[in-house]
Amino acid sequence: MQAFGGDGVTAADTTLGSVSGCTCFRVRKAARRVTQLYDHFLAGAGLRITQFSLLANLRYAGPLTMTELATRLAMDRTTLTRNLRPLQRLGFVAVSVGDDRRRRLLAVTPAGEKAYRAGVGQWQKAQHAVQDELGSETVNDLHRLLERTMTLGGGVIPD
Repeated sequence: MQAFGGDGVTAADTTLGSVSGCTCFRVRKAARRVTQLYDHFLAGAGLRITQFSLLANLRYAGPLTMTELATRLAMDRTTLTRNLRPLQRLGFVAVSVGDDRRRRLLAVTPAGEKAYRAGVGQWQKAQHAVQDELGSETVNDLHRLLERTMTLGGGVIPD
């Protein structure tokens, strides 16, 4: 039987039990749950956490090129483009030509600033809900662990 990876695991060995022990599976499952919680709180502001995060990052560091924002978020450009479309459609993010005509700059518009301000209190409520549920020490440990994961593979994923 063909080995799946260099570790001797074969395709036949990959059962639901082994998948549920997969680090990626567990991180993605937890991310979905946390996303649902934040989306619940942000719904009152008409935003999803993905949208709020983009507005917050652009507001803090912008204007940014698509590549700069994608790098900052550790996100591929295709996913970033898909997530930006609703914000552009709503007039929350504008795209302009940079000093070099090939560069496109993303920036928060006044309407986007208003949406951000409407969401920031709801986001803080979500933050507090997580902290109340898990405790400050656990949340701080989680943040440290998540930051460490950003160095996996030397911080660069090979092509």
